[in-house]
Amino acid sequence: MLSIDPVRSSNDLRRFVDLPWQIYDRTRYPQWVPPLRLAVRDALDARANPFYKTADRQLFLAVRNGKLVGRIAAIENRAHNEFHGDRVGFFGFFEAREDQEAVNSLIAAASDWLRARKLDTIRGPMNPSTNHECGLLVDGFESHPVIMTTWNPRYYSSLLEETGLSKAKDLLAYWISLVGERSFQLPEQYRVHAQRALRGKSLVFREISIRHFDREVELCWDIYNSAWEKNWGFFPMSKESFLHEAKVLRYIIDPRFAFIAEVNGEPAGFLIIVPDYHHTYKAIGNGRLLPTGIFKLLAAKKRLRVGRIMILGVKAEYRRRAIFALFADEMFRRGKQHGMHGGEASWILEDNDALNGPMASLGATEYRRWRIYDKTIT
Repeated sequence: MLSIDPVRSSNDLRRFVDLPWQIYDRTRYPQWVPPLRLAVRDALDARANPFYKTADRQLFLAVRNGKLVGRIAAIENRAHNEFHGDRVGFFGFFEAREDQEAVNSLIAAASDWLRARKLDTIRGPMNPSTNHECGLLVDGFESHPVIMTTWNPRYYSSLLEETGLSKAKDLLAYWISLVGERSFQLPEQYRVHAQRALRGKSLVFREISIRHFDREVELCWDIYNSAWEKNWGFFPMSKESFLHEAKVLRYIIDPRFAFIAEVNGEPAGFLIIVPDYHHTYKAIGNGRLLPTGIFKLLAAKKRLRVGRIMILGVKAEYRRRAIFALFADEMFRRGKQHGMHGGEASWILEDNDALNGPMASLGATEYRRWRIYDKTIT
């Protein structure tokens, strides 16, 4: 017997957070990285997380004969709908066994909840938005996932497509190697073209100051909302929400790979490469930082040689000045100087020609792809 149960109590929430450990057999799915439970709870915390000041969510569990077989979150993101002028609802935090009836029922429950709020489309997965982890992995399963990206078994896509969901947009990841025969090299003409475009202006890259982190985050927040405002799925983050998400980065970023570009003393863009702690998450195993997990994270920090290029934002007025090439030059110069092996650039919209074109021409390899699905629910 199958039932779809709304999460109503703290015990239900614990079961919701714990479910992946029951689904993923680490022998069968060695790529799966156990998440930090603290991070999952924060992303779901409707009271403390500022995201939910302009959003609501309802969590559901699928239970068959007393055994958990799936979960889903239905999410109303009012900030997104106000920005885009539409009535889209979202689903996220999706996990399930190979049980089509359970997945059909989970999507139906989420759709019913969204429909009751007069929303006409269900879209996802979003955990809980495009400003967080999102997308269902549809290509690149054999690659070990990097920090703050999702990994799932192959069967997830067929389960969701059987419910009537179809592709809305794909998100890409590129691998950039700094070692071996395919080590990245920025063509000289890129650097010359970029420097010519900035002729008469002084460009300085400076590291983000951890000591004055809150002030730096405010500068980045302004650039972030300017840089991504025309991207599909984007909606402006409030300052409070941006500061909330940045608190985590404060403790895991390496300032050598988190820097701001200033043109004539004015902030023009910023780049953040996050060290890839995912292998350390696997060493922790149970997703708990206490009592020993935190020490494993701290011990790993100096040994990490792979990162994720997570944010590269440039204000609109500087995008036509080929500043991307100078960011790339600075990024790879620092990477080689400090012995980095390479990194992933993700995620990038499949139709973002302004980034995909340069990535391909510079020799970066597309090696993973996630999909956002949607369907009409009216």
